[in-house]
Amino acid sequence: MKAFLTIVLKEIRLFLRSTGLVAAVLFFFLVDVYIVGNDIEIEPKNVKIGYVDYSDSPLANRILSKLHEPEFKPPIMFKSQKELTRAIYEKKIVAGIIFEADFERRYTRGLNTKIDLLLDSTAATQSLLTLNYLQKIILSLSERTPPVELKIHKLFNQNADTKKFMPLAELLSILTLFGVILSASVFVKEKEQGTWDIMLLTPVDSKVIIFAKTSSQVIILFLLTMISTGIDLFGIFDLPLNGSFLAYMGLTILFLYSIAGIGLFVAAVSNTIMEVAQWSVFLMMPIIFLSGAWTPIYSMNEYLQYLSYLSPLRYYIEGVESVLFRGTATADLWLYFAGMGAIGAILFGIGYKKIGRLF
Repeated sequence: MKAFLTIVLKEIRLFLRSTGLVAAVLFFFLVDVYIVGNDIEIEPKNVKIGYVDYSDSPLANRILSKLHEPEFKPPIMFKSQKELTRAIYEKKIVAGIIFEADFERRYTRGLNTKIDLLLDSTAATQSLLTLNYLQKIILSLSERTPPVELKIHKLFNQNADTKKFMPLAELLSILTLFGVILSASVFVKEKEQGTWDIMLLTPVDSKVIIFAKTSSQVIILFLLTMISTGIDLFGIFDLPLNGSFLAYMGLTILFLYSIAGIGLFVAAVSNTIMEVAQWSVFLMMPIIFLSGAWTPIYSMNEYLQYLSYLSPLRYYIEGVESVLFRGTATADLWLYFAGMGAIGAILFGIGYKKIGRLF
């Protein structure tokens, strides 16, 4: 135990002395999480819209008056559909509305009325959400009451605020990347600095060395995660905590050891920090893609949905969201702990066996 603690403390001190690395890690865990949560918008904001009004009608002006900030910039008038289309091609506007000459006359007579809408779907999310807004605006003009009334109850995120999820997803992605890089770098630095043979001559069991070095990086990343959680998630973005914080901490530690197993594998096959970075990105991207952090799992191809069960990040994300937003009882989180524990044991076992051959 004494040797284990000595190695752990030594690696933590070496990390703290690397001022550049400490600054970079703090930037990602604090500043980058804040930037993503505060500045990346999923909902329409400052969307530029143009229109052509052949009808010159009060009804068209009434619709256009509802397109206001902060969602939309003041609509820009064009003289013809040709000019409107060119503006979309030149990316001056995202959407274009065309009111035909008989628009109001047909509407007031109760006839089928149409509005032509041109959308720049290279900005797919913004354009589809803009379409949603416009549909709601036009439907609100109807005097007819539909025979069905929808009662909508928004669960877990009553204001449908995307800022509650973006910083959390970013934090977990950063944790995945640095979990692999730091746990691998702590071994590869010995190779680069030529101290690997000296480490092998140390009168300490190789199992203790491997586990101690890995644990030192897990401790560092765990503390950084808790700091980012306190300052960014709970402090700035006011994420709820409806479940047990101890369960959140337990999920984090288990996930970090799972990712550290990948780091051990990377350390075994890499001789330089540059190789560590390349391997980390190569292995990290499938883990994030299959986790549901960027794309909902139910939207994936059926085969990818099955592959997602191999991503420890999937269990971590679903477990953390259950703790923070749903308030799931700790006893009911056993599936996430079990899934991540099983995959973590396999990953750590593979990584440990791979790097153990070098001792």
